[in-house]
Amino acid sequence: MSDIGGPLDDGGINPKPDPVELFHAWLKEAEAVEVNEANAMSLATVDADGLPDVRMVLLKGADARGFVFFSNAQSNKGRALAAHPQAALNFHWKSLRRAVRVRGPAVQVSDEEADAYFATRAKDSQIGAWASAQSRPMEGRFVFEAEIAKYAAKYALTKVPRPPYWTGWRVTPLRIEFWRDRPFRLHDRLVYVRAHEDEPWSTQRLFP
Repeated sequence: MSDIGGPLDDGGINPKPDPVELFHAWLKEAEAVEVNEANAMSLATVDADGLPDVRMVLLKGADARGFVFFSNAQSNKGRALAAHPQAALNFHWKSLRRAVRVRGPAVQVSDEEADAYFATRAKDSQIGAWASAQSRPMEGRFVFEAEIAKYAAKYALTKVPRPPYWTGWRVTPLRIEFWRDRPFRLHDRLVYVRAHEDEPWSTQRLFP
């Protein structure tokens, strides 16, 4: 039985000194049971008009520095993060009846880090990053397909470089909440908080 509170045991979540370590332990268990993409997470931002927005993205890395995802900086999410560089993340693993919420400032990764990850993507995905004017109106599917064909021909015999507008962001957590389902909705909630990324974490339990 897991020492971090399995979905069927009656013990609470056992805190670890480092919440990222606890997150990776939960993610590893989720990867073993989730049918599709245990690294999927909702990303919440606020746009230039102050309106909230949320969408699903994929986590591509998590360590002491933060939680990383990649996308088009000219997309709605990219423009929102430029206007208000803070974000909230939510992981929900239904099969385990667990969730993790993360909140903190978001900063772009370095060009070197974006280049390194872009190089690992399938070539079709790399070409798609050039062909898609993400989040902007599309006159018809044929327009997109024509762009794909254009860039597929352009890079048919060469490596595909990273588009200058394609990058990543790192959300530095200042608050991480671990949630676990309990019978009769008496859920277990453990929160790690800190005022700044250089400060130590403190933990607290919350009423469900």
